[in-house]
Amino acid sequence: MTNTFKDTLRGWTFGVPWNLALLTLGSFLIAFSVKAIAVPHGLLTGGMSGIALLCYYAFGGLTTGQWYFALNLPVFILGWVFVSKRFFFYSLYGMVISSVFIDAIPYTLHMKDIWLAVITGGGIMGAGVGIALRSLGSTGGSDILAVICKEKFNMSMGSFEFWFNMIGFVAGFIYLDMNIVFYSIAMTFVIAFGIEYVLGMFSERKMVIIVSDHHAAINAAILTDLDRGVTILDGTGGYSGQPRKVIMTMISSMQLKELEELVYTIDPDAFFIMGSRFHVQGQGFSSRKVY
Repeated sequence: MTNTFKDTLRGWTFGVPWNLALLTLGSFLIAFSVKAIAVPHGLLTGGMSGIALLCYYAFGGLTTGQWYFALNLPVFILGWVFVSKRFFFYSLYGMVISSVFIDAIPYTLHMKDIWLAVITGGGIMGAGVGIALRSLGSTGGSDILAVICKEKFNMSMGSFEFWFNMIGFVAGFIYLDMNIVFYSIAMTFVIAFGIEYVLGMFSERKMVIIVSDHHAAINAAILTDLDRGVTILDGTGGYSGQPRKVIMTMISSMQLKELEELVYTIDPDAFFIMGSRFHVQGQGFSSRKVY
């Protein structure tokens, strides 16, 4: 992979078209969960969309999308002040298109088993929020507050979304049937899991440590065949006391099998250690997101 192609790919990945595409897809999934699943079953989805649904159930007057838009306006002031102007405008797009999708989606999914609605709606909602938050913006509402808490206090976005949802559920006990509120609380667990899963699924990296007498050949193969960086460490055999070279590299999950084949083709006796669930920032991997 040439440096020019890498730079082009990186520019596209963090460019305007990519961010707008993520926000559009995420907004559609959120709107679909709200309009096609939550509303027909009287569920609260949590977050600002859940509060919008509560206002719609309790007061009417506006459509769900209009309530969502109105409730988002004061939160956007916080996004403007505490995050960045770029994040504000991306989130403004996400919020507007989410409102449009909520009112525009014409169909509903009526499920006989409400638990199926809880799991399906929560999964779709969590995926939508997670996809939107992989951009440099959000769909507004509690997502903006979640980003602020992540930037200022390093609080997990999924955790923030869950606890913020409790605010809407307390009010829900006043206006809605108790069973529906408890179903909605269960739905937020699914949403929180979906958010964390989507945010982490493309960021997981594996650290591999290789001990081999053929370290030079393995090093060259990783650099050329996998296009990954390598660090050579000096080690000493615990039993033999002999100096050894240790190869350390970070790769994506999809490259693990390829690396394993590469190493054991060169040295069938190599010692191969793998660690998982690393989030890596740096050249060749995820760039640091600055909202």
